[in-house]
Amino acid sequence: MIVYPNAKINIGLNVVSKRPDGYHNLETVFYPINLQDAIEINVIDNDVPECGYRLKVSGTTLDGTPEDNLVIKAYKLLKHDFDLPAMSFNVYKHIPTGAGLGGGSSDAAFTIKAINEKCKLGLSDEQMEQYAVQLGADCAFFIKNHPVMATGIGNIFQEISLSLKGKTLLLIKPDTFVSTADAYSHVIPSIPETSLPELLAKPIEQWKTAVVNDFEASVFMKYPEIAAIKDKLYDIGAVYASMSGSGSAVYGIFDAPLENVDELFAGYFCRQRELD
Repeated sequence: MIVYPNAKINIGLNVVSKRPDGYHNLETVFYPINLQDAIEINVIDNDVPECGYRLKVSGTTLDGTPEDNLVIKAYKLLKHDFDLPAMSFNVYKHIPTGAGLGGGSSDAAFTIKAINEKCKLGLSDEQMEQYAVQLGADCAFFIKNHPVMATGIGNIFQEISLSLKGKTLLLIKPDTFVSTADAYSHVIPSIPETSLPELLAKPIEQWKTAVVNDFEASVFMKYPEIAAIKDKLYDIGAVYASMSGSGSAVYGIFDAPLENVDELFAGYFCRQRELD
């Protein structure tokens, strides 16, 4: 079985308050995009390793042990409750890491969905979400995988009527690592005067001055290269542009596809996709 976990972007991101547990309450919209990893999952019939699984990661590889990989964590989480066979996971990473695009979370959620189907576990979407949220606040989003308003620590979802179908997304990722913890440390939480769903109900042409990502101010000050990418996206005609999550990926939304984008953003990860 092969599945294709997709990325997401944040449209608007307000850091509303700091919680007693040290985390922060947010409001943001998660919007799925057509940028995908690939995971091949097979049952191991012979030469079963002692740990009960095999993991191979290629493409944009990650540091760390297999036990740290969210795909393996998802497998172990289900294996705790179900008699799962030994399995191999061949992961091809295309979604940039440390970008605010949710690639690791998506891999975990799609692994849960794939094992549920392959092993006929009979889990509902809601049950799979309960497993996914144990692996990361935004993991559960990728179970149903459609636009939602996310609150809490990014783990409480409310369906939102928002469609960017027909628009073009241009995604740019510089070779810059932004620490999420550092980004949070420089944000002063506040409740916005106008709720995000109300702002997003306005024409997209009005989002530029109204729909903000609270991380941008401090991240742009520390990493002016990221700010310059956003400015350039507007210069070449984006109707809206923003950093996703705490960065470092930046996206622009356009009315139509652009030409020569690889030349315009030479040296960066650059992908253009039609939005659904």
